[in-house]
Amino acid sequence: MADTGESGEHVDDVEAVTRAVLTASRLLVAVSARSLAAVEDRVTLPQLRLLVMMSMHGPAKLVVLAERLGVNPSTAMRMLDRLIAAGLAERRTNPANRRETVLRLTHEGRVLVENVTGRRRREVETIVARMAPGRRAALIDALTAFGEAGGEPALPAADGAMYPLGWTDAPLPQGG
Repeated sequence: MADTGESGEHVDDVEAVTRAVLTASRLLVAVSARSLAAVEDRVTLPQLRLLVMMSMHGPAKLVVLAERLGVNPSTAMRMLDRLIAAGLAERRTNPANRRETVLRLTHEGRVLVENVTGRRRREVETIVARMAPGRRAALIDALTAFGEAGGEPALPAADGAMYPLGWTDAPLPQGG
């Protein structure tokens, strides 16, 4: 569908929407980067991704975590060893099968994830609050449709719900 631009010429709406999404994407990446900067001295981005995944899915065996990350178990184990040494994750015996070990977040790891996601949420909320109410309503519709088109599940509407950083089940590049 074509639209008429400010100068009166027809603009391909797919191209115009793509440019607008990419511009918004730059802003969202900057917001995410600022929220991550607060913990960059403690964890790498791949390690934070693992912590977020663990916070969303709960305790799991190493092979399950590696599969969710899309990495080899040895890569996941190196990441987990660093997180365990930092006090952000721990190994526990599986109460359902005492021969298995599961990995889970420590309280400190959960707090770190909550701080990063909370910081990001507050900054996005500040930006959205600067928009006129009618524009916010249109943004809800547009972003909901965009998320659905991309196959992204909707987030719960509960107050205080954790907003994951995304990529909880998308594979990481090898070497994380």
